[in-house]
Amino acid sequence: MKTTRSSSTQLALLAAPALLLLAGLAVAHPGHDHVHGGGFAAGLAHPLLGLDHLLAMLAVGLWSLRQSRAFSLAAPALAAGGMLLGAGLAWAGMSLPGVEFGIAMSVLLAGVLIAALVKLPTVVGAGVVVLFMLFHGHAHGNEMPHGASMLTYLAGFTLATLAITYAGRAAGAFLMARENRILRALGVAIAAAGALFAIG
Repeated sequence: MKTTRSSSTQLALLAAPALLLLAGLAVAHPGHDHVHGGGFAAGLAHPLLGLDHLLAMLAVGLWSLRQSRAFSLAAPALAAGGMLLGAGLAWAGMSLPGVEFGIAMSVLLAGVLIAALVKLPTVVGAGVVVLFMLFHGHAHGNEMPHGASMLTYLAGFTLATLAITYAGRAAGAFLMARENRILRALGVAIAAAGALFAIG
């Protein structure tokens, strides 16, 4: 009974990003203005509709499962914090060189970390996550729709970031309990996608 309940919980967590994606697609339907809802819908949809952002956040969640317990638990908050910091820099008018390349490299390197089953000290790992998400947050900040509420836009993409990262953790726990080779293969696929983003 306990195993069934645990499996149901894991499946629900794995389904969360898919449900959010469908919600994002609904509000992003052509002909609808993202600014409706004060920018919340735009903030929510942006991480979900960008494959580079989606893969980076999922990868952070997946990778965090092999780290220290403290880091693993803090990873979603660190991802959201890096996003907020990056958006804050964009809104303060501070340019970040090579944002698109930084986003691509964050996906590539996160995939490598997963594929190689790399374990880092907590402080170093936390810095890596914040640095990765800094680029994504800067892009989000620059792409806020004109007239959107900054506060609700922040709330939307913070919620999406947390949901995707937690889903990555749930997927990582599910895979680690079964077969590390699948996790490694997923890391290779994410790294390959990052490489394509970098040369695209």
